[in-house]
Amino acid sequence: MSTENNTSLIERLFKAGSHFGFSKSRRHPSTVPFIFGSKNGTDIFDLEITAEQIAVAKKVLAEAGENGKKVLFVGTKEEVSKIVKAGAEKIEMPFVANRWIGGMLTNYSEIKKRIERLKTLTAERESGELERKYIKKERVVIGREVDKLEFNFGGIKDIERMPALLVVIDPRHDFIAVQEANDLKIPVVAIMSSDCDASKVQAPIMVNDALTTSVELALAELTDAYTEGRAKYTPPPARPARSEGGRPVRPRRTFDRR
Repeated sequence: MSTENNTSLIERLFKAGSHFGFSKSRRHPSTVPFIFGSKNGTDIFDLEITAEQIAVAKKVLAEAGENGKKVLFVGTKEEVSKIVKAGAEKIEMPFVANRWIGGMLTNYSEIKKRIERLKTLTAERESGELERKYIKKERVVIGREVDKLEFNFGGIKDIERMPALLVVIDPRHDFIAVQEANDLKIPVVAIMSSDCDASKVQAPIMVNDALTTSVELALAELTDAYTEGRAKYTPPPARPARSEGGRPVRPRRTFDRR
């Protein structure tokens, strides 16, 4: 990152209030290297370090985009959930913005069954099949089930494989997501404040994770980096079709009968 761009980012971070951490009494020991000092008992982040952290995280997101990898965005705190959903949808990535269900990663085979149930019921409702198959009372019950499934799994219903990377806003709040990612060796980029454990994530970004302006700025930097990387992505060539015996299927010859 150039000096000019770095200065501009620091100014924007300062304007967004990203430099304010929590009170010193809530400080996690792992965040000490990122703190410039304290003012009236509130930790103040060193925004030069934060800008460097954002540059590292942007490189990680850009590489993920360039390689066509899936990134799962996680942020279930009420004040950031809408921001997380909007950011993920902008780059067409999966997200969890309402509630992290234990086992979403470590027990994905069971979660996949719930997602398939959601897809089936949604398709039947849209096609009108539910009205043909069930009476009104049964449709009401099924409708409630669909709403609950959509609330829990709507953001990941189109995911076909395990994500290559997690972006988590406030890893202290969504600690189960971070732990599951750690168990599966999935790297974590985290937008986090001074009360979080930085040792649990591979790419921490120390900012105020309670201010929407601060979170929006950091998240926009990451999603823009992914978009830039995605523009360079080249899909792998399609594999040739194979017969049941495993041999490539050769195209049939055609003959001109004229």
